[in-house]
Parts: sequence; structure tokens; C-alpha cells
Amino acid sequence: MPIDRETPPSPPRILAIANQKGGVGKTTTTINLAAALAIAGERVLIIDLDPQGNASTGLGIPRTDRATGTYRLLTDTPDLAANARPTAIPNLAIVPAEPDLAGAEIELVSYDRREYRLRDALRSISVGPDPYSFILIDCPPSLGLLTLNALVAADAVLVPLQTEFFALEGISQLIRTIDMVAKRLNPALNLQGIVLTMFDRRNNLSDLVAADARGFFGARVYDTVIPRNIRVSEAPSHGKPVLLYDPRSPGALSYIALAREFLARERHTSTPEAIY
Repeated sequence: MPIDRETPPSPPRILAIANQKGGVGKTTTTINLAAALAIAGERVLIIDLDPQGNASTGLGIPRTDRATGTYRLLTDTPDLAANARPTAIPNLAIVPAEPDLAGAEIELVSYDRREYRLRDALRSISVGPDPYSFILIDCPPSLGLLTLNALVAADAVLVPLQTEFFALEGISQLIRTIDMVAKRLNPALNLQGIVLTMFDRRNNLSDLVAADARGFFGARVYDTVIPRNIRVSEAPSHGKPVLLYDPRSPGALSYIALAREFLARERHTSTPEAIY
């Protein structure tokens, strides 16, 4: 008789949330997308790879509780269990950015396999009985060695794009970087999607930038757009995602819709169309 064996759990899907331009809603998207996924029942881990540590602050992790985190993960002991912190949302944990991460770019230059440090650390994950579904890496607003580590470790890249002209102008450099990493360091890397953020329906420029983005990237651009919303801006100062701070606000509802669309894309089995 054939022996029934349980299908082993899949490894977590790793996504880098990246844009070299600051102020485009990258960290806000990381926090609130992760929160929405966790509330939907997915087990999610955030890797705060930005030395500013805004994702850690936005999830209520005090700076006094960041003695170990992503710096330790990259330079010393790649033990996720020891470095991850629980959050106020069940199913959501974070590896915070400790202060020493600010010097990691310089320090990593002398390391062997310096581009693969995060990838090697994440490979140490024990799948176990309750594995993470998704790991979201909040990248710094630059294309330096920290972001490169995130792109090498990731399965795909999610790009928040502020609906303003200069944000659209700068995305071409990020796409070239993704292309370079895919060709030289991580052949599996692809563009998962582009999320339009800080959308202001009263501003014609938002519509023009959205139209330009959809015209060039096509279906890669999410249908869901994240509006400008004061509640989204206020939430981090309270150490909460907007889904906890004001769950009925337009910003919270938009991130719930984004999570729904994100999961639909992730469950789609077709090969993504080429963008390069």
C-alpha cells in the first residue's frame, strides 16, 4: 500500500519593498500590507533593513528593545528566532533595525559574500510546524549594499510609487538595478508589482502619473491605489498600523483592498510577463 505523506510546508515568499526615493510610502506600505495579511490569517515577518528604523517604530518596538536585530542578522548570528519581536498584531513579527545598522554598509564591504549575507541568514529559517507565509523586507531609500542584500534575498520586488512626477522619473533606475541583480546575482528575482501611493484625486497630476505608470508597466501596476489620508500619517506616531489606529479610515480600507489583491496575485500560477 502507498504510504501517505504530508506535503512539506512551502518556504516563505520573500518580497523586498523597495524604492530608492524617500518619502514614497515604502515603510507605510510595508507595515500596513503586513498587518492586513496577518489579520487575514497569514503569518508574516518584517525585516527592517532601513537604518532609520521607521518600520520598527511604526509597530511599537521601542528603541530600547532593539539590542539585536537586522545588524546582528547581517554581521553576526543569523538567528531569526533570537532577533524577531512579536507585535500587537497576532501572526505579525518584526526583526527591528538596531542603531548599529547605520554603519553596516561600510562594514559589510570587507565581508565575504557581502551581497548574500541576508539571503544566507534567511535560509537558516526552520520551516517548522507554523512557518511564515511571507517575509517583507523594508529597504532603505537608496540602492546601496543593504538594498542589494534585500534584492539578492528576495523572490520578488514590490515598488511603492508616489503619484508625483519625480517619483515616476526615478523608478527607471530601480528597474535597471532589479534587472542587473536578476542577471548577475539572483536569477529568480522579478517585479511583483507597483503600488500607487499618496494618490490625491483632487490633483490632476496624480491621474497623469497613474496613467503614465499603467501605460508603461501595464498589469504590473496594482488596481488598488493608496490615497493621501491623515490617519495613515498619524498612525506611526502611536506605534500602530493604520488598521489598528483607525480601521474604518480610507487608508485602512485601501490597505485591506491591497492585501486582497496582493494575495490574488501571489496565488496566480502564470509566469509574470517580462518587463525588461
